[in-house]
Amino acid sequence: MSEQLRIAFVGGGNMARSLIGALVRGGTPAQAISVAEPNAELRTLLARDFGVAVHETALDAARGAGVIVLAVKPQVMKAVCGELAGVAATRPLVISIAAGIRITQLAEWLGGGLPIVRSMPNTPALIGAGATGMIANEAASTAQREQAEAILGAAGTTVWIDHEDLMDTVTALSGSGPAYFFLLVEALEDAAVAQGMPRATARALATQTCFGAGRMLAEDGEPPTVLRERVTSPGGTTAAALETFAHGNLRALVASAVAAATERGRELSEKYS
Repeated sequence: MSEQLRIAFVGGGNMARSLIGALVRGGTPAQAISVAEPNAELRTLLARDFGVAVHETALDAARGAGVIVLAVKPQVMKAVCGELAGVAATRPLVISIAAGIRITQLAEWLGGGLPIVRSMPNTPALIGAGATGMIANEAASTAQREQAEAILGAAGTTVWIDHEDLMDTVTALSGSGPAYFFLLVEALEDAAVAQGMPRATARALATQTCFGAGRMLAEDGEPPTVLRERVTSPGGTTAAALETFAHGNLRALVASAVAAATERGRELSEKYS
């Protein structure tokens, strides 16, 4: 196996596990993947479930790898990069999935000059339905960008952004977005229960309704405005519900929520720098 094809994951948590599983299912040989994870139980599970090589330290996992995926918490990223500084001399492609940590910070901590792709996946990647925003520095070649897209795209949709400042918005939109979606389903379920519906029935209907609406958005090709208008008959039940949302200023509330999450992403960058 050539060094260019070897992928080292630093961190073996849920997101790394989802990417590893997607890569192996997609045909990447397990022998081409190594994982650094300090938790012995997680190491055992990764080796058992996917047949990948597991290590306790980042340095051991990353040695000789052509791609290093940094899948650790933002608060430990600086220390991990310091541990990897020696390996960085071989100029592997570095992919980060940590919220708030900027490319310039990674480059400084790793020693500079490395091809780096900063990304933000979300939890539906665990079932192969993730959404990931990405941006690369100038040191990343076209081939390396394609390699990063293939790795991250194994677990869902990938989108390139043009300005790194927008990564905080990606984090607020799709990174945190599943929680907004789950909150809406909770609210729909509770509202139906308040009207007398059994909770199990309410959950089944709310879940399938949101799933179906998501599929329509993905497969129909029309913008959400058009799809919403198709469902809304003048003077009908949907119109009554949407009018209530408008009176409650739902759009402004969503805008405020996304703005708050975006600002928190900026704060994280400052906090862990």
